Amino acid sequence: MVINTNTSSLQASQLLGESSTKLSQSLARLSSGSKITSPSDDSAGLAVSMKLDAQMARVNAANSNVGNAISFNQTQDGYLQKVNDALSRMSELSVLSQDVTKSTGDRALYNQEFQALGSYVGNVATKDFNGVSLFSGSTLNVTTDSDGNTFSNVGINLGATSYSNVTDGTTSDVTSVANAKTALTNVKGAIDQLAKDRANIGSNIESLTYYSGQLSSLNNNLAAAKSRITDVDVATESTNYAKQNILVQSGTAMLAQANAMPQSVLKLIG
Repeated sequence: MVINTNTSSLQASQLLGESSTKLSQSLARLSSGSKITSPSDDSAGLAVSMKLDAQMARVNAANSNVGNAISFNQTQDGYLQKVNDALSRMSELSVLSQDVTKSTGDRALYNQEFQALGSYVGNVATKDFNGVSLFSGSTLNVTTDSDGNTFSNVGINLGATSYSNVTDGTTSDVTSVANAKTALTNVKGAIDQLAKDRANIGSNIESLTYYSGQLSSLNNNLAAAKSRITDVDVATESTNYAKQNILVQSGTAMLAQANAMPQSVLKLIG
């Protein structure tokens, strides 16, 4: 029996330190909700979770871009619905002006409304969305994934000949029967072009909606994958916490016993 080196105490102290460390880790995990509170907990898992975090941020950004593009197309269609109403009325005026019982004065009144509607259609062509022209005809490349791939959003050009034939007062008017017939032909051409343009917008919105759904699903799957790596299982960790807590308490008691053992030497001396 020796006094200077208490091996039992040293061993008990080491085990108590290990249990205390594990208890602290378990407490940190439960309080933070994360299995990885330090890079040393799971270095590989931390690296993977960081990549997943970055990808999720890019996916969210792409989804935001797609959402804005959908709003862009919906704004376009909102204007074109009114353009359709204007063109429909212009076609009606073109036919009314071909009535042989109408006087020149009557046709002048019809033409006044016809030109006003044409000016409205021409004015719509100048509208923009957050500074981006709605009807310039330019194809917009919309980012659709975290790698920067794009979807070609077909542009709508209200400055096209089919429309300008109607919006230009010198090209179309209903001041005479002959002019009204020409105007009707031009308006019908504009209506046909408008139908194609609205169909393109519908196709754009449909495709972008699919992309948005795909991005939302991907984001959910990435979040689930990250959760499996980093999120703590509270039930399992609570069990581990209870275990380590008991070990710390028993280790503390045993260390006290180990420190008291050298005192038995005093009995031999006495």
